[in-house]
Amino acid sequence: MLASSASFAIAAGLVKAVSPTVPVIEIMLFRSLFALVAMLPLAHRAGGWAALRTRHPVGHVLRTLAGFAGMFGSFYGYAHLPLAMVTALGFAMPVFLSILSIPLLGEPVKAGRLVSVGAGLVGVLTVLRPWRAEGAIEIGPALVVVAGVVAWAAAMVSIRRMGQAGERNITIVLWFAVATTAISAVASLPVWVTPSPAVWLALVGIGVISGAAQWLMTEGYRSGEATMLAPFEYGAIIYTVLLGWLVWGEVPGPWETTGILFLVAAGLVTWWRESTQRLPTAVPARP
Repeated sequence: MLASSASFAIAAGLVKAVSPTVPVIEIMLFRSLFALVAMLPLAHRAGGWAALRTRHPVGHVLRTLAGFAGMFGSFYGYAHLPLAMVTALGFAMPVFLSILSIPLLGEPVKAGRLVSVGAGLVGVLTVLRPWRAEGAIEIGPALVVVAGVVAWAAAMVSIRRMGQAGERNITIVLWFAVATTAISAVASLPVWVTPSPAVWLALVGIGVISGAAQWLMTEGYRSGEATMLAPFEYGAIIYTVLLGWLVWGEVPGPWETTGILFLVAAGLVTWWRESTQRLPTAVPARP
């Protein structure tokens, strides 16, 4: 899990590094394409083309649209905001998932849920501080990130529904990889920028490292207890703070630090509550 968090942080840093010269949608294309290539051996072991067979096409459409919006939000944030801020806001996903699970999955409203949701929303507001006059130029990209986080939570709801209906994990993952590759390929055509050799290498690195990070995280959750592993996933905060400071001179201020602590606490409480109550929690699938 620590290696997975470090890998995600490096991939995020590469996205930030290439974003001044390559459109976000084009970066998403390479991310999705190499993730798809990395999954081909898994698909082969799962029966080849049979791994794409599904009885839930509508669920896959909803999951793809929401997941694509979530990926765009995070990548856009990496391009315009400090790495640690985007990573911290991403950890609000369990909070928004907890909110959406009430009307969409019929999960009960309990005191523990309300406390974690409240803490998470306080953390989001503390990081964004929409009432401040200075730094207002960051609010636009930050709202895109938050909208992406909400979309990612909606994608997780779709994953839960399909999982409860018996859909295989490999089918869910494959359809998302295929669909996002196709969508981002078409969307990249009007804004295509031919990368330089160095940028080509970075784009390949984004795809390969992200795929490796996803595999490491999946292996961790597959072989260990979720309640034990969840805290280690928040190592990404430490990694992105260090990376942002060393490369871009980004240092979180007191408000950002306080908001990050609220978000981490809310996320950990949410994952602990769902694990101890045996609620159907999907493995977090980061953009």
